[in-house]
Amino acid sequence: MPAPLPLDGITVVDFTQVYLGPSCTQLLGDYGADVVKIERPGAGDLSRSSIPDPDGPDNPIFLSINRNKRSVSIDTRTAEGKQVVGDLIAEADVVVSNFRSGVMERIGFGYEECRRRNPRLIWASGTGFGEEGPYRHKGGQDVIAQAYSGVMWRRASDDVPLSVYPTTLCDYTTGMHLMQGVLLALLTRDRTGEGQKVEVTMYDSMLHMQMQEACMQLNRGREVNWAAMPLSGVFPTADGAVCMVGAFKENPLRDISTALELPEDLSTRPEYATPALQFEHKPELQTIFRERFGGNTTEYWVKRLEEQDILCAPVRSLAEALEDEQTAVNRMVLEMQHPTAGRVRALAAPIRLSDTPAQVRRVPPRLGEHNEEVLAEHGYDAERIEALKAAGVLR
Repeated sequence: MPAPLPLDGITVVDFTQVYLGPSCTQLLGDYGADVVKIERPGAGDLSRSSIPDPDGPDNPIFLSINRNKRSVSIDTRTAEGKQVVGDLIAEADVVVSNFRSGVMERIGFGYEECRRRNPRLIWASGTGFGEEGPYRHKGGQDVIAQAYSGVMWRRASDDVPLSVYPTTLCDYTTGMHLMQGVLLALLTRDRTGEGQKVEVTMYDSMLHMQMQEACMQLNRGREVNWAAMPLSGVFPTADGAVCMVGAFKENPLRDISTALELPEDLSTRPEYATPALQFEHKPELQTIFRERFGGNTTEYWVKRLEEQDILCAPVRSLAEALEDEQTAVNRMVLEMQHPTAGRVRALAAPIRLSDTPAQVRRVPPRLGEHNEEVLAEHGYDAERIEALKAAGVLR
């Protein structure tokens, strides 16, 4: 018999939507948790409608982060709906949400109320800025967190326009911190028998991502910008681009000079003799690099740089990365057969456990697909379920 998954027997009541929260609860589900997703009747998770798609509410954005969950579509604005969700919470191990601060309290499922119903409950919340402070009223949104936290400000050089980082690193990072918090609280409960509140914010996660830069700023008053290093950068080639990192070597400029087949070792020039001087003369250095890289192909330069043990990579599109042999070897793409969307390919869990690997036990749910199943498990008979449906509470 296969070993039980790490979170077998753990029940999660999931109020999350969009990306931050669902990325957390999907991983909990991948490793065995029974995740019951609470959705709005008729609309569901906002990601069901965030982009126009032929599959409508079962579009790839939703499917990407909602496997291993069961959907209950219930109107929590009604007394009957609140009672049903309260019954689910009373028997759950974890409640997860990523609304604005105060929303869970307004709908009747704040920490104190949930703890009253279930002292062993772990109540986990991901917000933009937290419950206190001047920004507590603001919604948590990836780009806003980039701007507030300093992440957006730092770029390779001052002449590069400020811009949005196109991958939702804030949502994802905060979702992973939220999952870590849930796991830590479950470990603590094993020792104490008591649940607790878990809080993460996008703002804190983005600050924490800048640990090295922040410590330098706080203690030396100066900025560290890894993208502005003089021997690193992205350089166009004859057929694409190469990313080069000239670091972690005794004299990287010497080895770069060799790799780029320059007529001389640039590190012997007085103006480039030290790292400080290389910073001072970065524009001239990088002009030399760009001219050389432009004269041959990406494949050629990657081979030359690797011969000198210079860290480098071709700059690829996501489509190219997904087709890369390394992606296949790492088993990072999985397939599911969805009743509405058909064959679905999505990214697998990135955490590999040798004995209890992540599993796809359920494909992403259709809206309200598990209404009757979940309620029946909590003691609701067919007559009561039909009454809730007739009242429009469950649909």
